[in-house]
Amino acid sequence: MERTDPRAGSAHLQPWLHDLVITTSGNVTALGGADGDIGGSPAQGIYVDDARVVSRCRATLDGEPVQPVGRAALGPDSEFVGSARHLGAQGPDPTVEVHRRRHLRGDGAEETLTIASRAVQVAAELTLVLGGDGAEIAVVKGGRPAGVLGRAIASPDGGTWTTSRHTVSVVCDPPPAATVDADGALRLTVPLLVDAGEAVTVVLRVSVERLTASLFDADAGDDAVAWPHEVSVIAGDPRLSRAVHASLSDLQSLLLRDPRESSDIFAAAGSPWYLTLFGRDSIWAARLALPLGTDLAGGTLRALARRQGTTYDTVRAEEPGKIPHELRRVAYVDPNNRLELPPVYYGTVDATSLWICLLHDAWRWGLPEEEVRALLPELRSAARWLTDLAPGDDGLLKYVDHSGTGLVNQGWKDSSDSIRWRDGQVADAPIALIEAQAYAVEAARGASALLEALGAEEDPGRAKELRVFADRLSVIVRQRFWVGADGERYPAMAVDGHGAAVTGLGSNMGHGLGTGVFSAEEAARVTVVLTEPRMLGTHGIATFATDNGGFNPLGYHTGSVWTHDTAICALGMLREGHRDQAAAVALRLLTAAEAFDYRYPELFADTGVLGEPIPYPASCRPQAWSAASAVALLTIALGLAVDVPNRTVTLRPPPTLPFGPITVHGIRVGEAVLTVSVDATGVVTTDGLPDGFTLLT
Repeated sequence: MERTDPRAGSAHLQPWLHDLVITTSGNVTALGGADGDIGGSPAQGIYVDDARVVSRCRATLDGEPVQPVGRAALGPDSEFVGSARHLGAQGPDPTVEVHRRRHLRGDGAEETLTIASRAVQVAAELTLVLGGDGAEIAVVKGGRPAGVLGRAIASPDGGTWTTSRHTVSVVCDPPPAATVDADGALRLTVPLLVDAGEAVTVVLRVSVERLTASLFDADAGDDAVAWPHEVSVIAGDPRLSRAVHASLSDLQSLLLRDPRESSDIFAAAGSPWYLTLFGRDSIWAARLALPLGTDLAGGTLRALARRQGTTYDTVRAEEPGKIPHELRRVAYVDPNNRLELPPVYYGTVDATSLWICLLHDAWRWGLPEEEVRALLPELRSAARWLTDLAPGDDGLLKYVDHSGTGLVNQGWKDSSDSIRWRDGQVADAPIALIEAQAYAVEAARGASALLEALGAEEDPGRAKELRVFADRLSVIVRQRFWVGADGERYPAMAVDGHGAAVTGLGSNMGHGLGTGVFSAEEAARVTVVLTEPRMLGTHGIATFATDNGGFNPLGYHTGSVWTHDTAICALGMLREGHRDQAAAVALRLLTAAEAFDYRYPELFADTGVLGEPIPYPASCRPQAWSAASAVALLTIALGLAVDVPNRTVTLRPPPTLPFGPITVHGIRVGEAVLTVSVDATGVVTTDGLPDGFTLLT
């Protein structure tokens, strides 16, 4: 994800999110304080279509703020418990409680405030102050000051205001006394009388209507996006079921419909900055979640295929066959970081390869053949970009921003300082990433298999060409990337614009595991390096080794731990046959889930407070590929692989049984639903295996 360049010298700072309560439902997201109020810090608000429709929503009783006591958030819901300490009995006990529940819908939000008295009858005046400045998400992320509120118009049951892209309506039950403040905010006042032992409830409904539809707006509605998974987990380690439940609730809340075809769903990258279709992020989320079915994968594949590149455009970084990096509702302008991205932007070196990998993997997991065949034209176009347009003269896939306003780095570590030498110096472009080459090798072989099985007659010889490309690229990687003294060799994270291997030691190499770019001996060496103390910490694999120059445990890509990055490395170890090492990494990820109340953040520092991880302050949560990483824990625990075309299911759990005995219901094998159990001795049993399938254990 792109972020503000710390060297840009801007006076505006990106807002931090770590202490905010964040809830999401599709294209609606809410960021509030611990007391439930909105407006206390720069990022707070309710956002629809990447615009802040509510920038202020504050509640007081007799003009006094509610004192926060507890809070929780999951998916589209957040709840807050506070106390009105000026009311009721004067003492340490909270005798007048304020319960506040926020539920997000496709067209807005509903706030339910319940005031309960535990001691005596109390009379109070509840005041709600609301308004919206309509600020675009890029403006907020850039740290610019809040805008002017759209002037409200009071009505008998609430009021309305208008921003540049939306009309916002507020209805209060019971009806309030409604007025408008001097700054345009809507002020609602409700008198309350609460008997001892009783409670009264006030409901506030916020509804949003678009004035005009932008490029990427699906229809808003009250119904949640359906994702028909039915997974349940029972494990010796009870933390696993909690992590899976919370993560899938978050992933569900990030689902969006493709406005060009509402039956297709995909996962938005993350809240609040990336609540839209991102090629790389949405693909990885769908890929990690394949054990739960192919619906998400199919929708993601088609949504991206509809926007596949068709021409050459330097500003958009578009090329024929290329899969886009991100789609926005309006241009994304961030002068702090010298970014000006058009609404559809293709500045990614890896999304096209990953799209092919997802199509191949979804086919293996049982994506219906007619759906796969329908995407063969886009597959051929993507494969042509992979073999003909992406490689440089030396055969490596590279990137460089030719526009001057796009992303400097165009792999998943896309901050400007992420590709570094071992001494900490930043590498010069054009950059050829190790993981981009690995994805390309896997994609070429996957495309070859698909064409041989389903489309060879339309393009004879192409499948063989793709295998030759993959073999040749693997040889180039072996020759160009491996660095270090004998006995300590490892793959460099990149080759720079001067043709030199960038010696920085980072997690990039882990994305090559399981792709076929490494020999068995090389994969074993990469696994050893990734599980050394300088890379593997208490809660995950660091993006940068601790002995690198420029290492920073809270550096965005220079020492922090990313949830999805660690999960991908662990899955690669599993695919290479290093099951116990994969299990050890997975167990660390579960420990991280517990530390963050089972809601995986985008990234974090491994240790910071008495051995506990600390949040990266601007980290998104929920984040799609972080949430989907919980499914990777199940894949590793079961040693799971599925090949529907060849009618096999593989279950080879790690001998160490990282989570103890485990039963998982809801694994999807094509249309079948499978239950898998592993007992305390490692014996595997299944229920629901389709007829004609072979179980490999």
